[in-house]
Amino acid sequence: MSAAPRLVTGVCPVLATPFTDEGEVDFESFDRLIDHMLSAGIRSAMFPGFASEFYKLGDEEREGLTTRLLERTGDVDGFLTVVSVPDHATAVAVRQARHAVERGAGMINVLPPHLFGPSSQAVHDHLRAVIDAAAPTPVIVQYAPAQTGTSLDAESIAELARISPNLVQVKVESTPPGRFISALAAQNPPFSSVVGYAGVQLIDALRRGATGVQPGCSFVEIYQRIWALWAGGRTDESVVLHTRLLPYISYWMQDVELVVAAEKRISMLRGIIASDHCRAPSRVLDAEECAAIDRFLAEFQELLG
Repeated sequence: MSAAPRLVTGVCPVLATPFTDEGEVDFESFDRLIDHMLSAGIRSAMFPGFASEFYKLGDEEREGLTTRLLERTGDVDGFLTVVSVPDHATAVAVRQARHAVERGAGMINVLPPHLFGPSSQAVHDHLRAVIDAAAPTPVIVQYAPAQTGTSLDAESIAELARISPNLVQVKVESTPPGRFISALAAQNPPFSSVVGYAGVQLIDALRRGATGVQPGCSFVEIYQRIWALWAGGRTDESVVLHTRLLPYISYWMQDVELVVAAEKRISMLRGIIASDHCRAPSRVLDAEECAAIDRFLAEFQELLG
């Protein structure tokens, strides 16, 4: 009997793409980012995602960064590397999924196609083609309707998983995500979910049975602590810590480019990456947004060091 596929559990950050001040990919900073993540006890990560500015990367850059992540984590015992396939064209997405599996990806994340409003059948066909191309490697579907406009429902996802059993999870980024997480859990058999969107609704997601959270990567220690408190039965303390974090992440998550800029500035100020450069078009933080980041770092110094 084959072993059950591994799921995303706990804190699984989406890695940023560091750039130099001139806008070139900074591979050395990317290496430091991976090393920092590992030293914080993280044992799963995803690349590339919205937080990686994947939509601003050339093919060779994306390939080089993904390869670097797979090589650097390949020998880490128990590490799950999730390679995302956000490509819109089904043929391209199928090739990317197969290539990622060949290079050792532990899981494939699929972002449904969304440009120009593809039909529900077209989205279903795309997902099935990519999921089947990745088999037997497990697949997680990223449901981010606020960013993509794509509409999915729990019943159709569960039916797709019955046809393609290597579909094992959904990353839920609907707003709010709770009802969708509950709907997935109510399927027969229950379907696993991970909450994204910087964990703004993490506590509700945990109460509804989410197995993991996919935030950004600049302050993973805070998410690790929230998760550990919850898992250890100290739920009140977990809620208190999340409540302290909430004003910051709820502000940053008003816009993808805003949270990318904020996370990069935090990583730079912490000495993890060399520059907080974001490729244009991007969001430029104003003086008050920068001051808020300074307050954030001071408030959470005991966890961030």
